[in-house]
Amino acid sequence: MTYAETKSALEAKRAEIAALHKEMQALQADVTPEPVADYELAGWDGPVRLGELFAGKDDLIVVHNMGRRCPSCTMWADGFNGVYDHLASRAAFVVTSPDPVEVQKAFAAERGWRFPMASHAGTTFAKDLGYYEEDDGDGRYGWYWPGISVFRRQGDGVVRVSDAELGPFDDFCVVYHIFALVPGADSDWEPRFSYA
Repeated sequence: MTYAETKSALEAKRAEIAALHKEMQALQADVTPEPVADYELAGWDGPVRLGELFAGKDDLIVVHNMGRRCPSCTMWADGFNGVYDHLASRAAFVVTSPDPVEVQKAFAAERGWRFPMASHAGTTFAKDLGYYEEDDGDGRYGWYWPGISVFRRQGDGVVRVSDAELGPFDDFCVVYHIFALVPGADSDWEPRFSYA
């Protein structure tokens, strides 16, 4: 295929993706909110309730991060750090992980992260929201999954209005999409904590 033919075919595919996004937004707008518990998490200044993380806003974006051990979750968080001010202008934004607060603090300082964090260690927060899988009986330990949940205040309670898993080629990490523009790019590429 010529460059022009390839570009035309790709533009048609991008138009299809844009149309699907509009359909998804329409579905999301019609969602029945899901009531959730006002979980108590470990905040950096002590215990904090989910409802307190809204910081005066009506909406709260919570990232379910797998923690310090995951280079992929770290790459996503690095990206969120770059757009944090934009996100926080519309909704409260908090990254959660199973890491203890002291581990979060040290890792955030090392990475230069500016967004708020909270630990859900010892709670059912991740499991109840679908971002933790129990031991399946084969001797493996439980596993946390990355994702995003959006919460909204409703009366005196909190409801979840949307969520999405995080992973390669999702809509939340630009790195894979940029690499897709590079012909012959390593399809097995995986993020690392450092490239020095």
